[in-house]
Amino acid sequence: MKFNGEYLDLHCGGIDNAFPHHTNEIAQSEAYLGHEWCKQWFHVAHLNTNSGKMSKSKGEFLTVSLLEEKGYDPIVYRYFCLQSHYRKGLVFSWENLDNAVVAFNKLIARIAALKPDGEADKAVVAEYEDKFKALVGNDLNTSMGVTALYDVLKAKTDDATKLAILDSYDKVLSLSLLEKAAKVREEQAKAQTAKAAGGYAVTGEGDPAIDALVLARGEAKKAKNFAEADRIRDELKAMGVEVTDVPGGASWKRI
Repeated sequence: MKFNGEYLDLHCGGIDNAFPHHTNEIAQSEAYLGHEWCKQWFHVAHLNTNSGKMSKSKGEFLTVSLLEEKGYDPIVYRYFCLQSHYRKGLVFSWENLDNAVVAFNKLIARIAALKPDGEADKAVVAEYEDKFKALVGNDLNTSMGVTALYDVLKAKTDDATKLAILDSYDKVLSLSLLEKAAKVREEQAKAQTAKAAGGYAVTGEGDPAIDALVLARGEAKKAKNFAEADRIRDELKAMGVEVTDVPGGASWKRI
């Protein structure tokens, strides 16, 4: 109350806090204040494993540090979570996360293929923002918010407008979409320059996001940063990608 005042619009917590913790919190706070305290209570279902609720007591506790140690981008875990509604329990497995990695990288590759040139059509941007607000505003339906990203990519409008819409959506989803797409474009440009100069070349199955990772691995090896090269290799392996070093570069394939 010192920092937020005597009224709250939204109070969050896990579904296990609904009773008795939050019930008692309401009783204590409203008895003290003498008026209604918080209008909306937001209870999130549990993150589960195949064997049940994930918890510290079972030794099954996921942390960002653990994700990073295993070579996963924490943003991909966020993408994985956003695909489920908060009222539904989410089943976590490394296989499910690997599937999210593949899907997210494909999404970034499609965004990277958009040309960031020209002016966005403000009327179209506003139209799609209204659609997004209606979807996500329906009980914080983030899964529909993620689906909306793909609707933008299929929209009959120019690339500049699509990028502006995606940037607007990402202010809510926080997936670093444009930043990651820009990095893929940068890596692609480096690969093309290197190939033209007879340097490190990447060949594969035509996925710009994978090409960029394989190129980054090559650059890490060249700089003798073998820990980073191994980390990228493990990330690619988790995505079901096999990398083979060849003279002048590397080739990759899905396995």
